[in-house]
Amino acid sequence: MDWKEQLEKLIGRDKVSTKSEDLTKNASDYTENLAYLPEIVVWPENTEDVQSIMKFCSDHHISLTARGAGTGLSAGSLPVAGGVSLDMSKMNRIIEIDEDNMQATVEPGVINEDFRQAVEARGLFYPPDPASKGSCFLGGNVAHSSGGPKALKYGTTKDYVINLEVVLATGEAIWTGSNTLKNSTGYNLTQLFVGSEGTLGIITKIVFRLIALPQKNALMLASFTDAVTACKAVSSILQQGLQPSALEFMERSAVDIAVKYQDQISFETKDEIDAYLLIEVDGNEEELIFKECEGIHEVLEQFGVSDVLFADSADQKEKLWKIRRSIGEMVKAHSIYKEEDTVVKRFHLPELLSGVKEIGKTYGFTSICYGHAGDGNLHVNIIKENMSDEEWNGAKLEEGIREIFRLCKKLGGTISGEHGIGLVQKKYMNEVMSETHIQLLRNIKNTFDPLGILNPGKIFPDLGLETT
Repeated sequence: MDWKEQLEKLIGRDKVSTKSEDLTKNASDYTENLAYLPEIVVWPENTEDVQSIMKFCSDHHISLTARGAGTGLSAGSLPVAGGVSLDMSKMNRIIEIDEDNMQATVEPGVINEDFRQAVEARGLFYPPDPASKGSCFLGGNVAHSSGGPKALKYGTTKDYVINLEVVLATGEAIWTGSNTLKNSTGYNLTQLFVGSEGTLGIITKIVFRLIALPQKNALMLASFTDAVTACKAVSSILQQGLQPSALEFMERSAVDIAVKYQDQISFETKDEIDAYLLIEVDGNEEELIFKECEGIHEVLEQFGVSDVLFADSADQKEKLWKIRRSIGEMVKAHSIYKEEDTVVKRFHLPELLSGVKEIGKTYGFTSICYGHAGDGNLHVNIIKENMSDEEWNGAKLEEGIREIFRLCKKLGGTISGEHGIGLVQKKYMNEVMSETHIQLLRNIKNTFDPLGILNPGKIFPDLGLETT
């Protein structure tokens, strides 16, 4: 009996599969056009299942890669070493919404939007809202410390995780902290696991803190004839003490693609417009929201804004947000692409955008840029279009990407704001971290996973299976 048959006998035939369609589904995600087939897919239904699977893999030295909804953009869930693809989709229960303490306990396979709607029905709010919120799993959000537009005012996933149940490489389950808002008892293991990309253990339960739900919001779309000038306005808005709940940048080409590939969206762009800022303000009092919007409008005028559209209905708000949230998916429909998740100090966003465009000219690639301007987080989509496979996979393009990351470091930033390192970014880690820093991370990995079976081949260039 081979190990796959042993695992099937241990877990149950209905929880495992070696069918080609299941292996193929779990071989790729939203990252470029990469695919790595696992040898078996396993669907755990509870913590005890995960413990049994983990201990089996540890005893037999079999690699195990956790998978959420497959919406990742760094190939973090791809089983590059084969082995087990641990599909968390059946662990999808909202276990408890504790209104008294404004907390919720969930399993990792709960969809972000489903969770947000469930807590909003109780008058509570979970702000992190990635572009893929309608399909992405909360476990994946925690594994990458995902953000989203609301991060400007409310923070990212890491700011809402207060405790985690985690299954370690040995098969033991631990809680990383306590369900309290303050905890200075030993090392902060909870935050260590947030953003760890499944390389240290498997998250099986999450305790989130919640906040009160804002009752009202306003949304405006500001048009600019110059993209760099639009970026310059961002820092000034916040320097004036104004606090939008979202402040998003969209290059003209990004909006054009989003509209072109979605028949249900109609949006007219003027020829002279080069970029847009999508700005949301929320709160509980209309008067205060309106006053905030007036202040933002005054700042925009100082930067020569061409036009400001105020969304006058829920439908119009939804349409504008759909344009912004669909850009990444629509770029992928247009062309094979590499998405670089750059982030710098907010004031330096104009320099980053200018630099990306200059680097593109030097190295011969086209980019479509958009992102969370209020955070200094710019998504740079490098598109293949008519580039040959040799050019696309060649050293010149890789060096161009390195130049972008070197610019990020120069501007006080780093190589990923919310997408993680995974497989595709690991070779660039030394651009922003010293060898001493990287070695400390390796040591942590080795402590939690001495056999190197948990999501091998990720984060570190020389850890686990090397791929090209």
